[in-house]
Amino acid sequence: MGRITDTVKVLIIINVICFIGTQLNPDLFTRLFALYYYKNPNFQFWQPVTHMFMHGGFMHILFNMYALWAFGSPLEMRWGQKKFLFFYFSAGLGAALVHTIFNYFQFQPGYDALLASGLTDSQIIEMLGNSLQQAYGSSTGSFSVSLPESLPIETYKTTLEAFANHAVGASGAIYGILVAFGLMFPNIELMLIFLPVPIKAKYFIPGLIVIDLFFGLTGSPLGIAHWAHIGGAIFGFIMAYYWKKNSFDSHRWN
Repeated sequence: MGRITDTVKVLIIINVICFIGTQLNPDLFTRLFALYYYKNPNFQFWQPVTHMFMHGGFMHILFNMYALWAFGSPLEMRWGQKKFLFFYFSAGLGAALVHTIFNYFQFQPGYDALLASGLTDSQIIEMLGNSLQQAYGSSTGSFSVSLPESLPIETYKTTLEAFANHAVGASGAIYGILVAFGLMFPNIELMLIFLPVPIKAKYFIPGLIVIDLFFGLTGSPLGIAHWAHIGGAIFGFIMAYYWKKNSFDSHRWN
């Protein structure tokens, strides 16, 4: 974990530029570049890529960029630029896919119940949009809606949350990098600010993923996209494990 490599440097610069833009016009940048559920009118086809360069706050981008430098630079030095870029974006897209699948299972029960009640797709989307406007315009976040008897209000709220939810951050790609680092350099001892004792990468990184899995299954009050983290870790593990097992060196990417 020494010098910063060229590709990592460029990725950090792009992230910082996007973060500054988000601070200048948060509504516009979030609406255009965050990752929305595909049923949401704000969804655009480019968002699975652009959400990787968006961050929700200074500490969010600080930790992600630190991890990108500390763990990404050794991987780029080992793999080369092209292979590292392929890995980075693949892990980020994998994170977006898993996050969207999780949202699908959150969204679909309420949506199906509304379809069964006789509402059309456009009517359901309009209803969800109206509920969001009421909630955002209320100091208590409350809204009023007429639901069929077969649809509990809690199920509708879960559907509404998935509909409104948007993901930002490089965390999915970063988790892929963390897993790859743990596979490539398992015995390197890490000394981190919030963990002032040395711990080997092969122990620390799986522990981090277990924590995300726990909060993903039980629910997190912090609004963190835990399933995006897990998705990035899964895709990162598959690629890094395959490459390591098959000695897939950087020369094939020249």
